[in-house]
Amino acid sequence: METALTKLTGVRHPIVQTGMGWVAGPRLVSATAEAGALGILASATMTVDQLRSAVREVKSRTDKPFGVNLRADAGDAQDRVRIIVDEGVKVASFALAPSRELIARLKDAGVVVVPSIGARRHAEKVAAWGADAVIVQGGEGGGHTGEVATTVLLPQVVDAVDIPVVAAGGFHDGRGLVAALSYGAAGVAMGTRFLLTSDSTVPDAVKAKYLAATVKDVTVTTAVDGLPHRMLRTEMVAALERAGRVRALAQAVRRAAGFRKVSGLSWTRMVRDGLAMKHGKDLSWSQVLLAANTPMLLKASMVEGRTDLGVMASGQVAGVIEDLPSCAELVDRVMAEAEHVLRTLPSPG
Repeated sequence: METALTKLTGVRHPIVQTGMGWVAGPRLVSATAEAGALGILASATMTVDQLRSAVREVKSRTDKPFGVNLRADAGDAQDRVRIIVDEGVKVASFALAPSRELIARLKDAGVVVVPSIGARRHAEKVAAWGADAVIVQGGEGGGHTGEVATTVLLPQVVDAVDIPVVAAGGFHDGRGLVAALSYGAAGVAMGTRFLLTSDSTVPDAVKAKYLAATVKDVTVTTAVDGLPHRMLRTEMVAALERAGRVRALAQAVRRAAGFRKVSGLSWTRMVRDGLAMKHGKDLSWSQVLLAANTPMLLKASMVEGRTDLGVMASGQVAGVIEDLPSCAELVDRVMAEAEHVLRTLPSPG
């Protein structure tokens, strides 16, 4: 199935595996690439040296195209861009809009630039700056999310920009792919669906909690870092929502100390990062610290299997996913379903 996305990136199928922190590592990304989709390596939870090693590991596992996701506002963003360029990575994706200069540097090196956005105006901005495509996430998506549903946001963005648009938020099967294509998208991006594969390194006990969840078990909360964050409702989330400001601050300081040891960041840098994530919102100091060390809360679940100490970012589709296929099985299934749906659509006239 050839689309503007497959032509742009060189993958066989118009499917993207998103760059989920602690989840989208070399094993998942290389398995996705081998399956013919676009795997995105998550670098925000890696040091610069770890990123270079991870990129090289993916390259040792596959010769297919893949991408790297990074934070445009990271202090070492230029170093990470240098790795992408030096190692010949095909795609750079961004959780926050990159600057015009950063886009230009990557494009000059032949790297395809694909920012993720959650609003029409953001898509228009990065398109004007030279982005090659955008990933548009509607409110159904996991992690930090907006209030506008994909079915409303997607056609707005498709109509607003002249670059390929990839739909994210609420996709997990071939029917969704066909629906996105009918809106004018060039493909779909999926996070939770790829997290719940046998190639994902997320602990089995954590995957079991995702599989057991219903649609009503996936909630949006601001208790973690003051921003709307879609995740599974757990005792940890409930405790954060119940905690008063003093208790929440104490918990945040304790977790921030743990993240500081892992990340090597100074307290000053962590607070600065947390303040940068406020986006004009009135956050408490506990929320500022949690915003800076949210990756630690994700690591507790996604790496250590401690769902009692961490959070579990999740799209709403977790409530309808029931199995753990390999990436190859998943991609083959999605494409087969899409082809079946296309064949059975009523003929015009």
